[in-house]
Amino acid sequence: MFVTKSLASPWKFAKLYAFGLRARPARPRTGDMTYQIDINALAAQVAAGDRRALARAITLVESGRADHRAQALALLDTLGTARQALRIGLSGTPGVGKSTFIESFGMMLTGLGKRVAVLAVDPSSTRSGGSILGDKTRMDMLARHPLAFIRPSPSQTQLGGVARRTREAVALCEAAGFDIVLIETVGVGQSETVVAQMADLFLLLLAPAGGDELQGVKRGIMEIADMILVNKADGDLKPQAMRTCADYAGALRLLRKRPQDPEGFPKALTVSALETIGIEAAWAEMQTLMAWRRDSSVWETTRANQARYWFAEEVRLQLLARIAADPDLGARMTALEKEVAAGRMTPAAAAAEVVSKT
Repeated sequence: MFVTKSLASPWKFAKLYAFGLRARPARPRTGDMTYQIDINALAAQVAAGDRRALARAITLVESGRADHRAQALALLDTLGTARQALRIGLSGTPGVGKSTFIESFGMMLTGLGKRVAVLAVDPSSTRSGGSILGDKTRMDMLARHPLAFIRPSPSQTQLGGVARRTREAVALCEAAGFDIVLIETVGVGQSETVVAQMADLFLLLLAPAGGDELQGVKRGIMEIADMILVNKADGDLKPQAMRTCADYAGALRLLRKRPQDPEGFPKALTVSALETIGIEAAWAEMQTLMAWRRDSSVWETTRANQARYWFAEEVRLQLLARIAADPDLGARMTALEKEVAAGRMTPAAAAAEVVSKT
């Protein structure tokens, strides 16, 4: 047959594969990272600022597999915490222009020579568990900039506006040498205060003429905002944006002064992400606030308190994971769920019984 001649040709194996005469060699699956990860090599690539290596590292820390988790912890330990970036959390009402603001803000920062990483948390469907993860398409200019890195991540079942491993993704971006890390939460809400436990500065982006938004966001998120930016202050909306900004400035003065703020903070400003108006002024105010916090040791105290918070949170999550992995406890929980559902036992008493057996 053709085998003798084809063996001498460059495409010999392609023929054999096509006709089923030779088994195609097994290729490693993209998702199977157990055999191919060299932690030291990956850490060196991340520390050198390799964006592809950084993307792989974030995928590793976001994985829920036990072997990946062990590798992720080894990677984070190898990289250490010597490098620190300015962490900026950002949230806002739907349609306020968060992506447009981040792109304008990020392009301004990269123009100053700053390396900018964007961690965008996308809401996950409660039915399918999927996420769109389309933030890169809305920041096309920033996504192509050599000094920028954009990573969308699903929120999954995590509450608080961020993903469970967002804090570790921030640490990886810092290790990669980025100067500023922007953390975009899923959207505004009273529960989105978790981002304050991983950010040095929290920005709340609002739109003009959005109705009684003071009732919509309430004190939960207002109390953690370091700066309120009223977006879309251009064209016909500019007068309304100015009035909205004045309303929020007055509301901020009614809040109790925080010890981590200098005089005049938190404050409200107007910006136009579309026309890049007020972006530089907002950045100047952010620098003023962060310089004061560094000089007054608020920066170190805040970071220490955040570390304590995440230690307690990780203990809680690992205890829940241990309970879920124990087959005896799992069976007991199933039985207790039926008791609770039937009304024969209170949820608190059932939970106390489970915890007592851990």
